[in-house]
Amino acid sequence: MKTFKLMSLIGLLALGSFVMTNAVATSIPEDKIDTLRLAPIDIEPTPPVMQNVRNTDIKEVRNYPMQPPVIPHKIDGYQLDLKVNKCMACHARSRTGESQAPMVSVTHYMDRDNNFLAELSPRRYFCTQCHVPQLDAKLLVENDFVDMDHLIKANTEQKKH
Repeated sequence: MKTFKLMSLIGLLALGSFVMTNAVATSIPEDKIDTLRLAPIDIEPTPPVMQNVRNTDIKEVRNYPMQPPVIPHKIDGYQLDLKVNKCMACHARSRTGESQAPMVSVTHYMDRDNNFLAELSPRRYFCTQCHVPQLDAKLLVENDFVDMDHLIKANTEQKKH
């Protein structure tokens, strides 16, 4: 008897979920739903060609405070696993003189209790967790972000006038 009641309850929940989903889906006109998809859901379009990675080696300006720096070069084929971190071949303290690459931040040598370590912290070992290469691609969504420095400058100039 308990099994029957449980199955009935599951059936009612599933029916309720189906009714709610259909009610929500039919209540919003299709032209009011934003999507990045260019084809109907039942058609599998040919994906666009992959964009090229920017390979300038020029440091890019950060867009917000505490933003991790982006990677200004290709990293195709870089080994980054438990045994090897190819990034550190250039960005380690001991290698920056010959590579001319910026040294990783001292925060990468700190443990979670802010104690400094002799080696790279295990929680900062997988670089691509935070740092990413940039593509030569058009924006998917327009961005009207304004840097804090520009806001302060605009405010100062407005007060002058």
